[in-house]
Order: sequence, then structure tokens, then C-alpha cells
Amino acid sequence: MRIIKESTLAGFAVSYPQAATGLAVWRRIMRQAQFRHFADLRQCFRAADQVRVSSGNPVVVFNVCGNTYRLICAIHYDTGKVFLLRFLTHAEYSKDRWKDEL
Repeated sequence: MRIIKESTLAGFAVSYPQAATGLAVWRRIMRQAQFRHFADLRQCFRAADQVRVSSGNPVVVFNVCGNTYRLICAIHYDTGKVFLLRFLTHAEYSKDRWKDEL
């Protein structure tokens, strides 16, 4: 999969240094994989959830560092692209405001 924009991922790691290792592992797995649909992705990321946001589009939510952080992405399986949308703490994620923004 191609991650759009990897520099954003690096920025998340700088802002949240305790998540840097978890993000690096996520990046390595995503770059090596070619998922055709959400079921394929769930084989690698069992805790990933697909959520429909206010725009009506589905996004995928990944747990990073256990339940400490959430990485929210739009995945275009047909083109093999992963768009990084948000990186939130568990507390920020729980407020659900991000759903209205996407």
C-alpha cells in the first residue's frame, strides 16, 4: 500500500514520541501489504474498525500503542492508497468530534 503522505506520519511520531515505535510498525506492515478489501486488512490488524463518518464515507480506525492512540485513515483498496486523516489520543477520539469533521 502507498501511504499518502508519509511526512504526516513522521509528524505524528514527533508530536507523540511515545507512539513512534507503534507508528513505525504500522508503516512497515502497510507498505509491505496489498489489501484488496477490509477483510484482508483485518487479518493483519484485528483491532481495526471501519467507521462511516458524516460525509458518508468509510474510514478505518487503527489502535496504536494498545488503546492509547487512534490513527484514522481513508483506504482506497482499488488504487492501493492509504490517506492519513487524523491521529488522536484515546480521549480525543472518544469525543467523536472527528466524525463530523471528515
